[in-house]
Amino acid sequence: MEIVHPDYEVRYDEASSTVTCKGSFRLHGDEYTPVLDLLLKAADAMPALLTLDVRELQFLNSSGINTLSKLILRVRNHKVTQVVVRGSARFPWQEKSLINLQRLLPALKLEIA
Repeated sequence: MEIVHPDYEVRYDEASSTVTCKGSFRLHGDEYTPVLDLLLKAADAMPALLTLDVRELQFLNSSGINTLSKLILRVRNHKVTQVVVRGSARFPWQEKSLINLQRLLPALKLEIA
């Protein structure tokens, strides 16, 4: 599954249970619906390990953070999936914002390189 837009890409590789987000998410409200649908499908597959790779996501607004939070909440409700979030220190927002996902799912593993 994938969403390709001039400003961003979201891909879910079922074989590796990895969601990759690239570009800039500057969407608002309902514009995030296709992205959320893709993320929830990844969570609903209930893999043992789900990786969220945002190392190439340059910008994420508050609506986007809310969307990622919904993914984490869905995983938490399933109680069967370990989540790894891979971020990049190149984008300061990632260290500041991604840590908040651990508040929703304390077992979440955050890798910022």
